[in-house]
Amino acid sequence: MASKDLSWKYVEDQTVEPDVIRGARAQSLELGVEAVSPATGAQLALIAAALGAESIIEIGTGIGVSGLWLLQGAPDAQLTSIDVEADHHEAARRHFTEAGHAAARVRLITGRAADVLPRMNERSYDLVLVDGDPRALTENLEHALRLVRAGGAVLVPHALWRDTVADPAKRAGVTADLRGLLAELRDSPAVHVAISPVGDGLLQIITTR
Repeated sequence: MASKDLSWKYVEDQTVEPDVIRGARAQSLELGVEAVSPATGAQLALIAAALGAESIIEIGTGIGVSGLWLLQGAPDAQLTSIDVEADHHEAARRHFTEAGHAAARVRLITGRAADVLPRMNERSYDLVLVDGDPRALTENLEHALRLVRAGGAVLVPHALWRDTVADPAKRAGVTADLRGLLAELRDSPAVHVAISPVGDGLLQIITTR
């Protein structure tokens, strides 16, 4: 089988990031915070735009890269973003402001997703991005599926987890959790599921009810 590395690099190189997102990405690298790849960000923006998303919730703010991409696709949406690191939120707020997003439309909640998500209203969001602590993926995905409206999207970056999900020899930790989730979702009549190989993998879930 031919290597896909060249195609992967081509797709990433074809993505042009706005200056403010490039700035947020650079700061993410400086702080050791893993951000979604440029091509993954472009796909987030595309899905947000296709949905006409008005209400978005993000688990895992980082320095704002993924949130900025989501608002690139849905600039009039209300974004709620959760992260346990207050310092990350301070940095992300500066990037959102620089991008011209009003503070009233970007709500940053500092705290553990496990504490915050149960307080959120069910079926109230057009799009939910799950990019928090990978050890809490199962719990966070359960909340995401509760929070998203029928016909809305739940997106999970890093769904191929550093290329380990495709390796049958890798059977532990986050890799095993992802395989189990993918198998469960594949067999569920309540969702449509697709996995894009862009970046580190993007799991896309559309709820049917």
